[in-house]
Amino acid sequence: MLSAVENQSLPRTAAFFDLDKTVIAKSSTLTFSKSFYQGGLINRRAVLRTAYAQFVFLAGGADHEQMERMRQYLSALCRGWNVQLVREIVAETIHELIDPIIYDEAAALIEQHHLAGRDVVIVSSSGSEVVEPIGELIGADRVVATRMVVEDGRYTGEIDYYAYGPTKAEAITELAESEGYDLERCYAYSDSITDLPMLEAVGNPHAVNPDRALRKEATGREWPVLAFSRPVPAKQRLPRIPMPSRTTVAAAAVTAAAITGGLVWYVNRQRARAS
Repeated sequence: MLSAVENQSLPRTAAFFDLDKTVIAKSSTLTFSKSFYQGGLINRRAVLRTAYAQFVFLAGGADHEQMERMRQYLSALCRGWNVQLVREIVAETIHELIDPIIYDEAAALIEQHHLAGRDVVIVSSSGSEVVEPIGELIGADRVVATRMVVEDGRYTGEIDYYAYGPTKAEAITELAESEGYDLERCYAYSDSITDLPMLEAVGNPHAVNPDRALRKEATGREWPVLAFSRPVPAKQRLPRIPMPSRTTVAAAAVTAAAITGGLVWYVNRQRARAS
């Protein structure tokens, strides 16, 4: 159970979420394959291959070897792509493709963490051009994602930064240092055994729809195991209490203090007159 708004005098905290099969029901990168085909970036054969990869990913997750093969394939596939065109395709189709596959349970959990005063950070091995818009869509405060090398506005097929495995743990440790997060009081969520280092880096790890290896690990360590099963479009999600911004909360506190001070002054003045 998440606590109420955390004491502002305590160190800051965050909730770190893997993306694929944790927040959304599919692979974020592979979901855009049809849109990339329609945009002229890939051929029909590539669409079929990514569809098969999506099936394998959904059926049993992806271990280290499968992730490595997928990384090599996607890196080679995007060589020569126009970066701006990729961003435009993602922007045009993100609501149609991603909104319907966001787990309702994940959306509710993200909202709870925000209401408790925690930052929400998406940490994904998918490319930043895909992850950043999705992060904005779900209300994440920050995003850590894979970055490709770009020259003359096009991908070279090489990876500049790969957010995967131990690298994820290193990224959130660096964020904790720069943002002042107390990792022992932070939360992390993932479905894959490849994210074990990230889960181990925080005091409150959670396995979400875990693969067999992560489920065994989580059970042995007595970590909570969550089952997310309801991808629901935003317009069909139950309305929840709007999340106040930190500025709004601070302004409300100042206003309440001013009103209280005014009432005390008024009561004292009336008593003085009566005497």
